[in-house]
Amino acid sequence: MTEVHTRLPVWGRRHLVVLLCAIAVLIAYTDRVNMSVAAVAMRGQFGWNQEVKGTVLAAFFVGYLLCMLPAGWIANRYGGRRVLAGAVIWWSVFTVLTPLAASVSVNALIAARIGLGMGEAAMMPAAYGLFGHWVPAAERTRATAFLLSGIALGQVAGFAATGALTQRFGWSLSFYLFGALGLIWGAIWLKNIRERPSDDSRMSSAERALYAETIASPPITGSAAWRLLARRPAVWAYIVTHFATTWSLYMLLSWLPSYFREALGLSIQNAGLYAAAPWLVNLAVSNSVAYVADKLVARGTPVLFVRRALIVGGLLGLAVFLLALREVRSPEFALALICVATGFLAVILCGLAPNTLEIAPNHASLLMGVSNTIATLPGVFGVVVTGWLIQVTGTYAAAFLVAASVAVAAALVYLRYGRAEPVDM
Repeated sequence: MTEVHTRLPVWGRRHLVVLLCAIAVLIAYTDRVNMSVAAVAMRGQFGWNQEVKGTVLAAFFVGYLLCMLPAGWIANRYGGRRVLAGAVIWWSVFTVLTPLAASVSVNALIAARIGLGMGEAAMMPAAYGLFGHWVPAAERTRATAFLLSGIALGQVAGFAATGALTQRFGWSLSFYLFGALGLIWGAIWLKNIRERPSDDSRMSSAERALYAETIASPPITGSAAWRLLARRPAVWAYIVTHFATTWSLYMLLSWLPSYFREALGLSIQNAGLYAAAPWLVNLAVSNSVAYVADKLVARGTPVLFVRRALIVGGLLGLAVFLLALREVRSPEFALALICVATGFLAVILCGLAPNTLEIAPNHASLLMGVSNTIATLPGVFGVVVTGWLIQVTGTYAAAFLVAASVAVAAALVYLRYGRAEPVDM
């Protein structure tokens, strides 16, 4: 997509697309992480050991992994609007069904979590496909940072609300409430959002002029598109960085409540609150850094310099603070270190998220589908390995060491091969 410089309308239909996509991400992560808190109570009720709990937590990522590539292909071919609507409704139904499944058996619960993951697999490919149509180049860092703000807000809501609801009313209620939110979102989305700016009759003439000046290259579809992308080292540098980021992200998402509860002795409610706090830091850092990054690019700083600074600096900073956590015994000190670590996760994502649209503007859905598939592997294997390491060693130190090592390796790869210009033409 080639952009010409123009004065962008302050508020427009594109902002509604970004806002509702961010809310979808918020709902997704609320539905995803509430199990991390609920599982602490469910373990006691159902008599799970750490490995069973790790398997339940990892089941989500099996469905997520299996459906990511098909979701990227479908969104690339048929568009993100209907795909995203169907995905949110699908996973919301499985969220509502989770308590019933848990009452039947562990296997039924695992099946429900796989179903949840299957629905959430389509979220990012569909959203990035829509962003490719709707978001001008000058707004990409802020738009993608705002989209990913839904991750932090969803985790705050999921951890804090689930902890409070579980303490007062039991673990089931959060699944019913969060699932209902997704069904309401689906109705609002289908009524208000269109696939492309040209399809939106409610757009102002000023904003329509912006898209009239935009020249879009038609995407290559099918296997030819991936063959084109697979030959580019920048694509693999992006994927490696994505993988390293989600290794730490999914470890923290899945195990923070248990870490604060079991390693540091907090109550279930306080463990949920402590697990939520770092994502508020993540949210603040993400949007602040995104604003600065867009300003630097607008003033002529090379885009690749900005992306490398954010991604490489963020990965190295994350590694340092994960390593520092290995010997911590104080909940307050651990919380402070984790807050800084999640701040560095935000810095990484401020570089990585817009990089998708920079290196593959015409195939963002496909690249996100492939990359997210590989980046979901830590959610399946990393979460289980973390549970095994905790079981074997009795501490979280080894898990923090592995995550830090992965981050350092990815920083070196991106420093060498990362790019910030289109490679999908």
